[in-house]
Amino acid sequence: MNFDDLIQGFPDLTTTGLAQGSIYALVALGYTLVYGVLRLINFAHSEVFMFGTFAALWTWGLMGYDSNSTRPDLGTALLLVLVSLVVASLFSGGVAMVVEAVAYRPLRKRNAPPLVFLISAIGASFVLAELMGAFTERRQQGIPGLLPGEPLFSAGGWTVYPLQLMTFVVALAVMFGLDWFVSKTRFGRGIRAVAQDADTAALMGVNKGRVIALVFLLGGLLAGVAAVFYSMKQGNTRFNVGFLIGLKAFSAAVLGGIGNLRGALLGGLLLGLVESYGAALFGSNWTNVIAFVVLLVLLMFRPTGLLGESLGRARA
Repeated sequence: MNFDDLIQGFPDLTTTGLAQGSIYALVALGYTLVYGVLRLINFAHSEVFMFGTFAALWTWGLMGYDSNSTRPDLGTALLLVLVSLVVASLFSGGVAMVVEAVAYRPLRKRNAPPLVFLISAIGASFVLAELMGAFTERRQQGIPGLLPGEPLFSAGGWTVYPLQLMTFVVALAVMFGLDWFVSKTRFGRGIRAVAQDADTAALMGVNKGRVIALVFLLGGLLAGVAAVFYSMKQGNTRFNVGFLIGLKAFSAAVLGGIGNLRGALLGGLLLGLVESYGAALFGSNWTNVIAFVVLLVLLMFRPTGLLGESLGRARA
């Protein structure tokens, strides 16, 4: 164990962990929303995220930027990021709604058992991944460098890059916006009502089908935001890029308390920090092992996660 690297690099490791954890949290919210309403683990959500990375890549390509392009000025870069956020979010949201309509809605109408939903989710995940794999010939796609690579500022051992700061700030804004939407708006009350008791909510005039479609849409929108920042951080994407991210995001949702919006935020940030500190302490090869070991140990003592409050019982 290399404690010197951990202590000396603690500020930078924290910044890196928070930025990565923000991406996990955004994707984890999609799992949490769907589980909170349907008690379903939507394994196809990782591919919804993957489609968002390609939507961002195609958007930048249409605007004249690819992996070989020179880095644009700051104003142009911010415009490119903003446009890609809108397009990728809408694209991922659309894919999520298609998955709900094709893979899950027919099963709900037939009152299929939970195991059938689970199998359908896994099947939808493979179908989406293989469709993109066939379309891209399974090749890795390069992402253009947009934001400046120089540090935004350095002080007291902290070095913050523009991409890290933008990822963290935008992710927090989106996540708090979602929390407000679910807690304070009429649509949010519908989501919480269906999550708490779908049959009673239907008797009170809540359209369950619309609520479920809205939940998938919201999850897809958040996955699209995460996809843009992940693409810029990694510098590339490919058809199976969603597998590991989806697995870690689901773990973050469980860590915070599956079905709890604020728990997904907390779990994602903690998982990102654990990965970052663990990579310095044990080496980068152990990053994934450390993250899941910490998850397993925590769940041994608190199976419901850190917060453990379901969406249906969330306070307004």
